[in-house]
Amino acid sequence: MNAQRLNQHASWMPRIFKSVLLSLVFALWGSLALAHETPVAVLDLREVGEGQFTVQWTYSSSRNMELPVAVYPEQCTLEGQLLTCADPGLLGRLTVERVGVSYSGVVVRLHRDELPLQTFTLTAAQPSAIMTPDGKLPLEHVARSFIPLGFEHIMLGVDHLLFVLGLILLVRSTRMLVETITAFTIAHSLTLAAASLGWVGVPAASVNALIALSIVVVMVEVVELRRGLLPWGAQYPWAVAFGFGLLHGFGFATALTEQGLPPASLPPALLFFNVGVELGQLAFVFLVLGCMWAHRTLSAVAPRWAQTSVIYAVGSIAAFWFLTRVSFIVAPPIVLS
Repeated sequence: MNAQRLNQHASWMPRIFKSVLLSLVFALWGSLALAHETPVAVLDLREVGEGQFTVQWTYSSSRNMELPVAVYPEQCTLEGQLLTCADPGLLGRLTVERVGVSYSGVVVRLHRDELPLQTFTLTAAQPSAIMTPDGKLPLEHVARSFIPLGFEHIMLGVDHLLFVLGLILLVRSTRMLVETITAFTIAHSLTLAAASLGWVGVPAASVNALIALSIVVVMVEVVELRRGLLPWGAQYPWAVAFGFGLLHGFGFATALTEQGLPPASLPPALLFFNVGVELGQLAFVFLVLGCMWAHRTLSAVAPRWAQTSVIYAVGSIAAFWFLTRVSFIVAPPIVLS
């Protein structure tokens, strides 16, 4: 009897080792993802005299990265940091080369005397802007700039994708999945619009911490469901998606604000950014469903320890994010100059 117990105990050791190893791999990936951000460069053009503008670049990171280069209208000449434009002034096509190579976008901010601030967001899909007196952009320009930015944000936003993964694991039917994803879309669209338009203001640090906590809550519900229970989240996943989707919308709004919203084209910029987010979200959902379908078709069943390890690893990553983000709120890191 003792020998049999020892054998059973020994058989569990490889499983425990595999679970711990897989959890560590996911934790390492999660810590790297936490530090990854979409780099954006900012070009400030400030009028200092008739036809003269100072040029100042601000980079989120210039270390070992290929920097974008601006090409100004043909009547403009750049000497050092002073841009001089002949008649009709700083009007016409401004192009940024190498955008999309190391930097996802370039925000051009034009400060003119006695005129409102004009903002143009340029991406690899739309590297040029037509500078006009009123700062209004063609609808096609706004779409080509902000749809890729929204798509890229959701695909690089690991915390948002892990939350969506948890929702997929919670649902038990196709209809429930449609209802859940729709509720999440409606919720984050509402808060994205409200925060971007300035109707509601929420501290970004607190929002990011609560987004991480939302993943932990969903993964706890997934564990309960796998144990044969029927937690509240599995009964009403659409309610979970809607409630936490409001938080995720504030996170999207923070990213959108960093991209430089054009005041003269604010509604279409908001709309197209949200379209990009939805396209990325749907692409991820179909990717996960495709993997599940392939497993069923090929009759490939992963070991139970692997399935459990993935769930616990995702929850552990989210808990790590939550504690780290809360620590930044309580005691912000000291930046040495």
